[in-house]
Amino acid sequence: IGNNIANANTTGNKLARAEFGALIAAGSSEKAAGLGVEVSAVTQQFSQGNISITGNNLDIAINGGGFFQMQLADGTTAYSRDGQFKLDKDGYMISNAGSKVMGFTTDVDGVKTSSTPAALQMPTSAPIAASATSAVTAAFNLSSADTTVYSASNSATPLNRYGTSLNVYDSQGNAVAFNLAFTRAASTAADNTTTPVTPALDNWDVRDASTGNVLTYTDDNGATQNLQLQFRANGALYAPNASPTVTISNASSITNPTLSFSLDLTGATQYATSFAVSSLTQDGYTSGSLTGITINEQGLIKASYSNGQTQYNGMISLATFRNPQGLQPLGGNNWAQTFASGEPTTGQPGSGQFGSTRAGALEDSNVDLTAELVSMMTTQRAYQANAQTIKTQDQVMQSLINLR
Repeated sequence: IGNNIANANTTGNKLARAEFGALIAAGSSEKAAGLGVEVSAVTQQFSQGNISITGNNLDIAINGGGFFQMQLADGTTAYSRDGQFKLDKDGYMISNAGSKVMGFTTDVDGVKTSSTPAALQMPTSAPIAASATSAVTAAFNLSSADTTVYSASNSATPLNRYGTSLNVYDSQGNAVAFNLAFTRAASTAADNTTTPVTPALDNWDVRDASTGNVLTYTDDNGATQNLQLQFRANGALYAPNASPTVTISNASSITNPTLSFSLDLTGATQYATSFAVSSLTQDGYTSGSLTGITINEQGLIKASYSNGQTQYNGMISLATFRNPQGLQPLGGNNWAQTFASGEPTTGQPGSGQFGSTRAGALEDSNVDLTAELVSMMTTQRAYQANAQTIKTQDQVMQSLINLR
């Protein structure tokens, strides 16, 4: 009871309960006499404790079954419900006692790549490497009401009348402006002599607004083609129906003077509404430094970087036992596996019998302080009653001695 009261505010602590059994003197059953009481066992009560919000991303509470796996200094494994974690100088996630939190490795997309738990090491302050743009995707509407064919000498058809721009990146992370312009070209008449019939098409050239030149690409036959959008009369895109690879100049790099990437314009339309860009994305990025670490309910650890990128860097593992009451308390909010507890089963938080993890929170002790104080007073009364029994027995023995 005293230990329970002392640890009523200890994170992850579990209530201990003394269980008693009667002592019986040896002899026949008719004459067996009680000799008092003995402690049969002290069992741990692993019921869920309340979860308190702390706001610290490295504080983790388990909501449900399971234990954190902790690698002790001697290499052995202990088990804990105390999620007060931090990072050491080498990036390992550790407890206040210096034990390392164990988990599974994952790829950058969060897919588990190992089945054996090991000490989790977080990314260091080293920046994430830059990645060159490999794909650009644009979705927009070109006005079908504008039927004037573009001419560089005609001021009524300026190059940048319909256009958009975004930054793409080379392999060093240098930003390169990619300026797109769309100019009306001569329409294509229907051809009834082909099979299938080629419909009448409205054509728009796709240009590099920086130079005014039409973008080109290499077709499947190795021939260079101008990049042109062709629309049916209903405004739907007819061609291209794929993502051709285009090349633009890269003035920011001497060693890589050009930059090539696929350009997906299959989301383009030509309706009678005004020009509007609904989507414009690219997949490249510059280098970035680590800005934060978050952990989700499945135990996945995600690192965020200053360039807007995120990467997964492992997964916290949990362990369960068929008989958790058989675990041996080690102190420091840790338990050890024993023969009575059985072998641990490890897995991902939030799956099957494993509870989910909640970052920025801690599990409180499951000790009910009021109940323990009441139990202490009840035990005190029982002790006083037993003490009175001993005192009375002593008086009887003294009377017996005086009979002479």
